[in-house]
Amino acid sequence: MKVRFLLTAALATLSSFASTVQAEIKLPNIFSDHMVLQQGQENKIWGKGEPGETVTITLGDKKVTCKADGKGDWSAMLPSMGLGEPLVLKVSGSSTIEIKDVLIGEVWICSGQSNMQWSINASNDPDLEKLAAKFPKIRMINFPQKGSQESIWSHDDRKWMVTTPETVGGFSAVGYFFARQLHQTTDVPIGMINNAWGGSACEAWVNRSILSSEFPKLVDRWKGMEDEFAKLNSKADRNEQENKRLADLKRQMDGNARPGNIYNGVLKSHLGYGIKGAIWYQGESNAGRAYQYRDLFPRMIQNWRDEWGQGDFPFYWVQLADFQAEVKEPGDSEWAELREAQTMAMDKVPNSGQAVIIDIGEGKDIHPTNKEDVGKRLARWALAKQYGIQIDYQSPRFDSMSIEGDKAIVSFKHVGAGWRPFDVNEVIGFTVAGADKKFYNATAKILKDGRIEVSSPEVKAPVAVRYAWATNPVCNLFSKNGLPVTPFRTDDWPGVTMGRD
Repeated sequence: MKVRFLLTAALATLSSFASTVQAEIKLPNIFSDHMVLQQGQENKIWGKGEPGETVTITLGDKKVTCKADGKGDWSAMLPSMGLGEPLVLKVSGSSTIEIKDVLIGEVWICSGQSNMQWSINASNDPDLEKLAAKFPKIRMINFPQKGSQESIWSHDDRKWMVTTPETVGGFSAVGYFFARQLHQTTDVPIGMINNAWGGSACEAWVNRSILSSEFPKLVDRWKGMEDEFAKLNSKADRNEQENKRLADLKRQMDGNARPGNIYNGVLKSHLGYGIKGAIWYQGESNAGRAYQYRDLFPRMIQNWRDEWGQGDFPFYWVQLADFQAEVKEPGDSEWAELREAQTMAMDKVPNSGQAVIIDIGEGKDIHPTNKEDVGKRLARWALAKQYGIQIDYQSPRFDSMSIEGDKAIVSFKHVGAGWRPFDVNEVIGFTVAGADKKFYNATAKILKDGRIEVSSPEVKAPVAVRYAWATNPVCNLFSKNGLPVTPFRTDDWPGVTMGRD
């Protein structure tokens, strides 16, 4: 009887302890000291607690309450707030959490693959940048790289950081330079949520259920591998070769290309946090399927917007830079087709824009170290469209073409004050083709009315013009505001990535 009594008492104690642990209020890591909340809109606050308990959220003079559901999940919308002094966010239920040094300002996502992940430490002049990084109202949170088919609720080891010479080295360089330009221009606190993952494929950022219904071939490519992994993983008596294969498969199962992996493993932990918009630098990993990207990339943006619940928030991306060896003669290019797909997205996606950086890549390095100009070109879009600053922001873009004898006459939009060829007076980068679809390097001349005349002695009857159509094109045409012409082609002849799923 004594043993039974002691066992019963122990179980009761364990049950009480388990209940206490379960009852603690918990917040995902996106809510931490030094966080920035989006001004001028309601902000979602969410967490976990005891099923059915009442949770009170207080920030400054704002106070809301909500009840946890049967699983202990709760959320509430904090009323809109304006700029002010740092505040304390207090969340109370069966326990209390206090988040200190909370600023109200502008919050942006910085996302994509390695060129967005690329740090200040690895960019131009890191020593000078760190010496000058004294911006207490610029904050950033770096999310880890976790691939999963199950949603990860929180990454508890990652918190918001204040910009100092000691912290900035690990910031996304593009994200930081974007934030710094916004902050210095508007004098408003800026928060950057950095969730970029080097080498990631676009499909990894999308809800897999969408991919299954709308891009079934993309998902089907993974099913054989997933079935093989499941079979090997369940086998009890694996040999050495099978264990090696299993380890290789696991890397891919947990990696950054599997459909839905980053959406679940990274994005879901902060999807719904109040933001102003997003900046994106990705595409290298999808260049071999550029035609597919025409639909996949806009669908990813729409997926984010639908689930974020903030309408068509601003979404600005970086077009791929120049890369690899320069080629003297015109030809096909996967990267040129991916850039075309990125440009097309501006016509499909409302409240979006593209920063063209065809002039600041490095042929020898897929990770050009000049990230400051990239951040500034993205910032131009935000300053003009979201903050009402009168500033040039969009690169010149092809508008129309007419044929006059043996010459093609090309018109552009967004030229602004006029043209400025870089380095030499000659306009470089145009090619022209006739009905045989064979392109030749062309002579280009700026006409008095701003149109560009394109011709080649090898093409007597031109039907198509291309500009900067190569992985690393030799081109030099800018508008006088310093923005490079958007690479383009006037034809729609089948490209090398057509039909690739």
